[in-house]
Amino acid sequence: MDRSQVDARIRDIAQPFNKKGVEIDEDTTFAGDLEFDSLTVMDFVAAIEDEFDIIISMNQQAEIESWGDLVDAVHDMQAR
Repeated sequence: MDRSQVDARIRDIAQPFNKKGVEIDEDTTFAGDLEFDSLTVMDFVAAIEDEFDIIISMNQQAEIESWGDLVDAVHDMQAR
């Protein structure tokens, strides 16, 4: 699966979490732009893990600050 397909699938997952309808781009942040609290992040990560059959460790989550970071991380894990 190429990076744009990963991006599109994560965007679908993000829809119900994006309560304010924020326009998402590569630099969109989860805490700042999307205003995700810690519980929302946990639910969002769980949905991504289920969809892609991957595990995103707490250390990896700490390094993911923007939408682009997330797409890159999931794409890289998917490629393994």
